[in-house]
Amino acid sequence: MYQTTLYSTDVVSTGVEAGVWPIIALVLAIIGGILVYFLFVKAKANPKGKFLVWLKKFLDFKLMWVESILKVTYYVLTILVVLESFSLIGYNFIYFLISLICGPIIIRLAYEMIMIMIMIWRNTTDIAENIKKK
Repeated sequence: MYQTTLYSTDVVSTGVEAGVWPIIALVLAIIGGILVYFLFVKAKANPKGKFLVWLKKFLDFKLMWVESILKVTYYVLTILVVLESFSLIGYNFIYFLISLICGPIIIRLAYEMIMIMIMIWRNTTDIAENIKKK
């Protein structure tokens, strides 16, 4: 007869290990984040090498990926809504037309509102840089 035993110490030690690692990871992440910020991002010395310059700009949020990601998601979502609207032809032709016409328009308006915020940020950054140069 096959019999398994589960000792309470195994359960306790596994629980303790599972609870300790997130705390250690959090402490290391906080220390690492502080060190990266003060020793690399806000360091007065300029990094040498193309990659390190790019990395410093990226970590200092001088380079923004949001605009590119939003554009791609806009295209994907618009194509998805147009394709999904064709599934409504057999159900209700009016819903199909509303979805086909209004869906992309609503998506476009929503993304334009988001992009306006990005453009305001970019223009404000440009104005601040031009003021510093003068």
